[in-house]
Amino acid sequence: MTGDGINDAPALANADIGFAMGGAGHPHGDGGGRCGGDERDDLQRLPETIRLSRRTHAVLWQNINLALGIKAVFLVAAVFGNASMWMAVFADMGASLLVVANGLRLLRR
Repeated sequence: MTGDGINDAPALANADIGFAMGGAGHPHGDGGGRCGGDERDDLQRLPETIRLSRRTHAVLWQNINLALGIKAVFLVAAVFGNASMWMAVFADMGASLLVVANGLRLLRR
């Protein structure tokens, strides 16, 4: 679904893929967080948007696997008595920082 984001915001929000062209649209008319937008009304940027979406999806799964992997390692270590509470706290904080740092890679082009 492609639209201006004013009167078609519900359709954009319910579409599998929504793309609001921002030049004529209202700034609040994108219908939610699932819609992409381009304030310059340039459809040639659509492939760039799709590439960013795919990279974001890949980084999301990397972050999920990293966080759950670290938690699983410390769960096993705790079951066998090899992890203290403070080790788990530091590992959790470290995992949070790694996930944020991994997500910040998306800002580079």
